Order: sequence, then structure tokens, then C-alpha cells
Amino acid sequence: MKKTGSQILLECLRLEGVETIFGYPGGTVINIYDDLMDSPIHHILNRHEQAAVHAADAYARVTGEVGVALATSGPGATNTVTGIATAYMDSIPMVIICGQVPTPLIGNDAFQEADMIGITRPVTKHNYLVRDVKDLARIMKQAFYIARTGRPGPVLVDLPKDVQMDSAVFEYPETVELRGYKPTISANPRQLKKAIQMIMEARKPVLYVGGGATLSDVSEDLLAFAEMIQAPVTTTLMGMASFPQTHPLSVGMLGMHGTFYANMAVTDSDLLIALGARFDDRVTGKIATFAPHAKIIHVDIDPTSIKKNVRVDLPLVGMLQDVLPRLNEGLQEKREELAEVVEATQGWREQIAQWKEQHPMAYKQTKTTIKPQYVIEKLRELTDDDAIITTEVGQHQMWTAQFFDFIQPRTFVTSGGLGTMGFGLPAALGAQAAFPERQVIDISGDGSFQMNSQELATLVQYRLPVKIVILNNNFLGMVRQWQQLFFDKRYSQTCMELPIDFVKLAEAYGATGLRATKPEEVEAMIKKGLETPGPVIMEFKVAREENVLPMVPAGAGLNEMVLV
Repeated sequence: MKKTGSQILLECLRLEGVETIFGYPGGTVINIYDDLMDSPIHHILNRHEQAAVHAADAYARVTGEVGVALATSGPGATNTVTGIATAYMDSIPMVIICGQVPTPLIGNDAFQEADMIGITRPVTKHNYLVRDVKDLARIMKQAFYIARTGRPGPVLVDLPKDVQMDSAVFEYPETVELRGYKPTISANPRQLKKAIQMIMEARKPVLYVGGGATLSDVSEDLLAFAEMIQAPVTTTLMGMASFPQTHPLSVGMLGMHGTFYANMAVTDSDLLIALGARFDDRVTGKIATFAPHAKIIHVDIDPTSIKKNVRVDLPLVGMLQDVLPRLNEGLQEKREELAEVVEATQGWREQIAQWKEQHPMAYKQTKTTIKPQYVIEKLRELTDDDAIITTEVGQHQMWTAQFFDFIQPRTFVTSGGLGTMGFGLPAALGAQAAFPERQVIDISGDGSFQMNSQELATLVQYRLPVKIVILNNNFLGMVRQWQQLFFDKRYSQTCMELPIDFVKLAEAYGATGLRATKPEEVEAMIKKGLETPGPVIMEFKVAREENVLPMVPAGAGLNEMVLV
């Protein structure tokens, strides 16, 4: 039996297990939207294509499945690019489907035509232009396979309108065979033995855990590994929730706004074990002084990430799901020797405990002004351990990383690599769509929130009870902080001079708005906001010139932190 291209597309999505997609209709995808009415797939209508991609991105981050977004051609498709780039930088498995003008018109500057293959080539893992309906099922199978295997990432499928309307016999391939795409799954056993030997010889080991640990769902193996060798664990922003931050071995985040003790541990370590991390510049600071005394073991699924930014003594290419259990098994076989190693590293853990005591994460809460860190701490006290927290990008994002102790994996959703303002609200929407019964909270700044505030309408329409915490300092806070510290307080274009009444904004969309201006109002308002049904904005008027500290200035080493 023949099906149209749009019917084939939706059947492919169903067979891939897709239950929810996010999108915005238009002329070149109208056939798909018509067939959606007869499909079991749930569609959420966002108010902007960028938001649809961010929502699909977060859906993937919290579920581990492939997120799917749908947009029309031209401006609809180009609006997706920021979301695609965000997913690409953070290695998120996604398939983005864009409509395209009919194939005879491609290249003729037709109405709402854009070269999405050319535009998205730098920010996709792969992309396709479907020219024949007979190829559509095969392409969709490949798109999902590429998105979720190896180092995950977004794949774009550009689908001309005439291909959607053409018909073909539908046959969905059972397997995928792609020449030139053979991700290394299993690490070299000789390299694993060398890694175990290096661990046994180390006296100041540190585990440096990145987003790959979250994407690989290896939290249990990671915990077992850390406890077995009794090594302190520092995480990147993306890897944060993969290891419980309340664990005695946790030293929190490292890098530009990392903890003093994480940065000092890395600087003084003699063995750095990098797990699914890419040595981003915000983590390393000045390369020449990064982990100067350490041998480095780098475990990653992507061989191009190894030795890309820093020297590596032992590369281990493979999936963390394969590497960590095998490391644990190999170490278990050396239990007696390992006990001696753990005893020999006791002084190292004592040194780190001393650093924690000397320079804890701290702030001074006054009686008159709300400190943003205080809001984050109170929010953590009043939320469930499995609450999903999303953020926008800026100071509030770093305060969340510093003061919200994440315990469970896939509960922290933020834009790491691209640093996309406007990410948090649609991300919270996507997370809530994935888990309607769980607590989902977007922590935002007043600047970032306004970049996708229209998604309040989507929350209200679909009755998604996302709670939005706005730390309002009437500044573009992170840029202002840099202007204060490095540009003599010349606050050029960072003051939001027209204050927004976020309570009225919430009410205009049919949501609930709350506001706190005094420290004594914070706890009660959080409780009220969390208990109130439906979407809620909780606005906190916070200290205007509070800074995120510690801070490693650009170009400085991790041991050159500004502490006060």
C-alpha cells in the first residue's frame, strides 16, 4: 500500500518511538500538519521555532530519547538554527524536520526558500535534503541512528513540499549500514590495563566528569568507580547532575566559576581522569597552567575530542557504558593493592577537606536585600530531589550551579557550550511535557527570560505547570559583572532601564504572578509558588550588583581565582 511522503514521515516517527514533537506550522509543512490530525503523535505548538527546538532538546536531555522538532521553510527553518547549534554544542540527540519549497524551485529564490543544508552544515552532526519520496524512510532511519549513536547530536532533514505530496510503497528498514560511520563502542583492553596501572600509581587523583556521563546514564558506575578509588570528583556544568553533589567526594564544578577546592584539586593533582568531557576553555583557563603536574587519562566516544585542547597521556576511545564497568571490574580484581593505594591517598583527601574549610562557597545575606544565592538555597530546600531544573544563561545559571545541590542524573538542564539566552523557559516546557507529574522549575534572569517569554502562552495552553523563578536585578548581570571588574564600571547597554512588571505579564498570559522584595518574603513565596496550580512566575528583586564568585579571569590559570 502506498503512502504520501507526509504519512511516511509520521509513520517513521511512530516506529522510532516518538510520542511528542514540538513545532510551528507553515505553508511547506501544511501536509504534515494535516496528517498529524490522524496520528497518535502528540504535537505541542510553540510560539517560536527556536523555542520548539529548545523544548525538543530538553525533552531529549531528560528522557534520553531523541527529541523532534518541526518547522516550515525559510524564516521558520532559519529560526531553528540557534536551537540546533545549542544542541550541537552539548551533544544532544535530535532530529529537526524542516519544510522546503518544491524541488523544481530550489535554487530559484522562491518564496520562503532558504538553503538549510548549507546554513546548518556547521551545527549539525549530519543533514539531508530529501529529493525522492522513495528515499524518505531510509533517510529517517539513518537520521535517528546518527542522532543517537556515537557522540550524539542533531540531524536535520530538509523535506520539500512535493516530496511530502508524492507517494511510495512504505518499507521501513530494520537496520542501518553507513560507510564511514563506525563509532568505536568498546575501548582497547591494553589501554584499559594501562589506565588501571596509572590509577594504582597515583597519589593525587581527580575525576573530571563531563556531559558525556549524563548522556551515557553511567551515574551508578561512576559512583562505584569514585568510591572504589576514593578520588575527589569535579564536574563540568554539563556533567553536574551525574554525580551527587552532596557526596563527600564531590568538590563541585571546576573552571571559571568553579569552587576554590575543585580548581586547586585539579591544579595540584598528579592524575586527572577525564570522563566524557572536552576540556572546554571555561574549564581549563590558561592551558599552559592547567593540571601542570598531572598525567591525563581521557575517556571519550569522540576521538576528535581527544588531544584537541590539552595534551593527553592515555586516550581511551569508547562509550562510558563500556569503559567504566570494565575499569571497575579490573580494579575489583586488585582489591588488596587498591586498599593500600586508598590508604596512601588519605593525605590528598585531607588536603581537599582543608581547602573546603578555608574557602567554602559562601555569601552574606543582609536583612534588607535579597541575595540571589539565598533564593537558590531556599529553592533547593523546598524542592524534591528529582525536580528538574532548567536555566537560562548568565549569573543566575552560575549561582544555580554553585548553590543548588543536584543529586539525581538528568535533573539539571542548561545550555553549556553555546550559552544560549532564552533557553530555559522552552527547555522547562519540554521537560514538563516529558514528565507531566514531576516538579519542573526554570531559574532565570530578567534579561534571558524576555528572549522567549512568549512561551508562557504555550505553558498555559497545554496546562504545563512549570514554575519560573526570575532573579531580577534589572541588569544583564554577567556582562555587567565583567564591565565592573574589567571596564571601570562603564555599564554600557547592560542596565535594563525599563523595568518589566513580571506579575502583570504572567497574568496577561493567564498564569500566576508573585513577587518578593524582602528576604523574609522569600521562603513563603517559594512555598506558595510551588503549591499554586499551573504555570507560575516568582519574581525576586535581588541585589543589583551581586557578583558570581569565585571567578577565574579570562586568560588566567585555575589557581588565579578572584575570591572576593
